[in-house]
Amino acid sequence: MWKHFIADYFNFSKKERTGILVLVFLIVFFIGLPFLYPFFIKPGTTNAAIFKKEIASLSIQQTAQTKQFSNRNEGENLIQSSNRSVSNQPTKGELFYFDPNTASSSDWKRLGLRETTIATIQHFLSKGGRFYKREDIGKIWGLHPDEVKRLIPYVQIQNLQATRFSEEKEFKKKLPGAAVYSVSFIDINKADTAAFISLPGIGSKLSQRIINFRDKLGGFYAVEQIGETFGLADSTFQKIKPQLSISNIALTKININTADIEEMKKHPYLRYAISNAIVRYRLQHGNFLAVEDIKKIMTITADVFNKVAPYLTVGSP
Repeated sequence: MWKHFIADYFNFSKKERTGILVLVFLIVFFIGLPFLYPFFIKPGTTNAAIFKKEIASLSIQQTAQTKQFSNRNEGENLIQSSNRSVSNQPTKGELFYFDPNTASSSDWKRLGLRETTIATIQHFLSKGGRFYKREDIGKIWGLHPDEVKRLIPYVQIQNLQATRFSEEKEFKKKLPGAAVYSVSFIDINKADTAAFISLPGIGSKLSQRIINFRDKLGGFYAVEQIGETFGLADSTFQKIKPQLSISNIALTKININTADIEEMKKHPYLRYAISNAIVRYRLQHGNFLAVEDIKKIMTITADVFNKVAPYLTVGSP
């Protein structure tokens, strides 16, 4: 039985035998083809001198390109390191309230500005330029955005505001056959509920909220803070803003070296998270030497610092 099976399995027809022979021939041909290649196609001769010359030329070009790339990287590194040294250099200066229209060169220097920037400011003022609002100092050429954020909370353009308010208080608009209209101005640090109610769009609830917000803050240092009052629409704030003034800023300050979390978290700009971070940092590193030291706390960004710094102190409350 197995003999018949094996005999039938290996029994091929004439066509099958021919196909197998052709397949074997093709396999042998393609296996031996690489060995037959040199007999049909002769490789070209290579001039060793020309080859060495081309290699030397490529080596010179590569060296020149490497040197150029290295010089360029060195130049970029110098520029970057120079920029880092300027941007990372800590700002040295004392923070205090100042009027940019009347501040002297020595005042600007105390604030930490560079000589070139001070010269730019003095040139601007000598040509009749004026700072009309706190944000105008951001237009000073050469003043870094970080410096602008640092200084804005301490800008107090009192003289210019006083002049404008005194002129507008005397202004009366007369219309033919109509009543006489006068403009009233509100000192946001002194006004009571009745004064705020006299403003357009401000009712008894909003006026009380403004005063409560002022009391919790410890006084306003900028007119723009009124716009942060809960429930006060921005459209209403923009309408009353020209009638708001500020003078004699005497803020209630929190001593960050003695205040506990409960005391600090009552302030609208501190709350629990920031108060807790300040107290924990103080316990780990000791008392703060300056208000600016709280910037070392990771959760206190530049915006948070500029907003809350006027209400903080490290000395006697």
